[in-house]
Amino acid sequence: MRSRYTAFATGSEDHLFRTWHPRTRPADTSVDPDTRWTGLTIHRVVAGGAEDESGVVDFTAHYVADGEPGGMHEVSEFTKRAKRWMYVGPASQ
Repeated sequence: MRSRYTAFATGSEDHLFRTWHPRTRPADTSVDPDTRWTGLTIHRVVAGGAEDESGVVDFTAHYVADGEPGGMHEVSEFTKRAKRWMYVGPASQ
């Protein structure tokens, strides 16, 4: 999760593409250059350890867009594929 946040903050579209599960990855993984990411708060993590095959991260990513601060809250699902963590998408609630 932290590496994906950093990829959004630094504009590393290649990292976002490589860490998005192919089953759920959109055709366009580009980053909005007008959004400035300002912080990440991890609220809760379920599983996702070295021995796990999946995990869930509850987070808020903070940003500034059009001069206004905001936050994007999501509970995200991750899974391992070829021993690498991949973002699947919002977790089923």
